[in-house]
Amino acid sequence: MLTKHALLRTKGCLHLHPHTVADSLFQTYDFFDAHDLLQVKYEMLRRVHHDTWSITQACQTFGFSRPAFYQAQEAFEEQGFMGLIPHKRGPQTAHKLSPEVMAFIQEQQEANPQLSMFTIIKKIQEQFTISVHRRSVERALSKHQKKFFLSSRP
Repeated sequence: MLTKHALLRTKGCLHLHPHTVADSLFQTYDFFDAHDLLQVKYEMLRRVHHDTWSITQACQTFGFSRPAFYQAQEAFEEQGFMGLIPHKRGPQTAHKLSPEVMAFIQEQQEANPQLSMFTIIKKIQEQFTISVHRRSVERALSKHQKKFFLSSRP
């Protein structure tokens, strides 16, 4: 069974800087855990909105910047407690490798199966004026080949 901190880590909710939390609740009561990022953010927001702390005081006490406070506040107002859960940053899909680009890659491979990945990437850059990473193309091709294999099975 995972410990609480291990579970928080796997869910992306482990506060990496618990030592920055100086709120007396976290120092006094075992219920309050400075390692629990959701709890820390919620208590910071609660101190401002219910205990009438200034934003500056809350940020200093909980170890967050003002922009981080405003981001947490907006996320909480829009989504409630779930808004405080950290999300992966950056694009989550191969957004540059559109169906048009994938069709181009397939055409290039069919015309010359011996093309190197370097050459394919160079041709993509020339044709579409985008820069793609070798590994992104390899993953997209692998995914495309799996779909083709599964759809062609009887």
